[in-house]
Amino acid sequence: MQQITGQFLTDIHHTTWLEFVAVVLGIASVIFSRKENILVYPVGMISTGMFVPLYILNGLYADASVNLYYTVMSIIGWIMWSRKSDGKAVLQITASTKTDWRNTFIFFFACWTILYFLLRHFTNSTVPVADSFTSGAAFTGMWLMNKKKLENWTWWIITNLASIPLNFYKHLVFASFQYVVFLILAVMGYITWRNRLHHVPA
Repeated sequence: MQQITGQFLTDIHHTTWLEFVAVVLGIASVIFSRKENILVYPVGMISTGMFVPLYILNGLYADASVNLYYTVMSIIGWIMWSRKSDGKAVLQITASTKTDWRNTFIFFFACWTILYFLLRHFTNSTVPVADSFTSGAAFTGMWLMNKKKLENWTWWIITNLASIPLNFYKHLVFASFQYVVFLILAVMGYITWRNRLHHVPA
C-alpha cells in the first residue's frame, strides 16, 4: 500500500498539462453524455485528440487507436444526434434486443482479437491483453453510444474498471483518476438513461 501511495504521489507530480487538460475535458464530455447533450461530441473530440499522442508516448497503442476512433466516431455521432424531425431528435434512447446483444458481443470480441494480434506482433506493448481488452470494450461503448443504446453505459463501466489499473500501471495516475470519475458517471448515466427510457424522472 505504501508503494502504491508513493507511486501515486510521484506520478501525480509529473502529470503534464496535456494529460491534465485532456482529463478535465474528458470528464466534461461524459457529463454531457449523461445529460444527452450534443456538446458531448465537440468537447469529447478535443479530449480524445489530446489523448492520442499521450498514449502513444506511454506505449498504450491500442488506447491511442481508440481515441483516434473516438474522434472519427464523434463526427458521425454528432451528425446522428443532430437529426431532427418536427423539432424533436430523430434518435431516441432504446434498449438492446437479443440480436443487438449478439452483434455487440461479436463486435467486441472481433475488436479485442484484432487489437491483441496487432499489439502482440507489431508493437513493443508490454500489456497487449489488457490494452486490447479495454480498447475493445471502449470501441463497443462508443458504437452503442452513437446509436443511443442504453447498454453503451454497461460497456463504459467495463472499460473504466479495466482502465483504472492499466493507466496506473503505466504511471498515468491522473488519467487513472479520470477513469474512477468516469466509472461513477457511467453508473449514473446508466440510471439516468434507463429512467428516461421508462419515463421515470431522473
